[in-house]
Amino acid sequence: MNRLVKQIIYMAPGAIETVQSLLDDRAARSVFVVADRTAYDKSGAKMYIESGLQGRGHAIFDDFAPNPKYADVVRGVKFWHTHPGDIMIAIGGGSAIDMAKLIGICGTHRDQYRELLTGNIPIRDKVAPLIAIPTTAGTGSEATHFAVVYVGEQKYSVAHANVLPDYAIIDPNLTANLPPSITAHTGLDALSQAVESLWSVNATAQSRVFASEALELVLDNLEAAVHRPTPDVRANMCRAAHLSGKAINISKTTAPHAISYTLTSQFGVPHGLAVALTLGAVLIYNNRVVSGDCWHPKGVAQVQKDIREINRLIGVASSEEARKYIDDLISAIGCPTRLRQVGVDTDADLETLAQNVNTERLKNNPRALSQFELRQILREIH
Repeated sequence: MNRLVKQIIYMAPGAIETVQSLLDDRAARSVFVVADRTAYDKSGAKMYIESGLQGRGHAIFDDFAPNPKYADVVRGVKFWHTHPGDIMIAIGGGSAIDMAKLIGICGTHRDQYRELLTGNIPIRDKVAPLIAIPTTAGTGSEATHFAVVYVGEQKYSVAHANVLPDYAIIDPNLTANLPPSITAHTGLDALSQAVESLWSVNATAQSRVFASEALELVLDNLEAAVHRPTPDVRANMCRAAHLSGKAINISKTTAPHAISYTLTSQFGVPHGLAVALTLGAVLIYNNRVVSGDCWHPKGVAQVQKDIREINRLIGVASSEEARKYIDDLISAIGCPTRLRQVGVDTDADLETLAQNVNTERLKNNPRALSQFELRQILREIH
């Protein structure tokens, strides 16, 4: 067990068995569960959670789609108000955990959910403590004080200390039944978060420690996790995902994430793949930073130092080699590396991506990225 500010973490094979004792310690008489139903049924968590729910009132909310949408959140909050609990459990991937986070902060209100989620009124509190139980190795959502929600086609990142789960249970056994495609996509998310955290303008010594270990673990284990998974490999990927979440909890994400959201919301590209598609190209772009377009508070020298460190961790001498390594890894786990391969077919599609880039995340990139330069990157990887 490791203790962080406002969070207790259980990370080990079999950690799911702590659910009942946690509920007992909290003297929880009622439990509100937010579940990705497929993950709940197939991960092996169901038996342990149901055991913990015995003798307690409980309700399960599972009526939401991947990548939480405003209507899903409203439905979840209404369900909470009719089935409140002393504690919440989120079980699933990043979407389920984000949904629980969003219900938690919106549940303190009877209305004005849209205003809260879009940042027009402040977050006050959350309705109950949250236990986050990831069943994928990728998003690290259990480690962050962020939650993503789509209001219409617009993505919003809700950030507040109260969004951070109070408990995180990371059990690699729960990822044993994941299909290779989900292992690949979520692993690419962890890869991208680690790399972006290292070059973010908000990076700190602590975030770099988290991100560096996460990156090394992903590079050493992702291909095996997809094609030849073992318990140790699964455990390493879970640790990588969690550390990448801890890293971006400090540094936030950057240009690849800023570009990715429209790929997911309008073209249906799984989030981790959507981010990784531009990772190598943005690496090259950031490496060419000059004083006139540098956004890093410590200047060009720090950006170049960060890129050199990324190259070193990957085990190459140049950014060009690093990009090739990333693209080769993406291909090796059965994923596409070009936009045209994921349904971005026309110039109009490229324009949609350029026009809808998330400016909030773009501000964290160490090099300014104009619309002209963004279009160049998109055309290059098309």
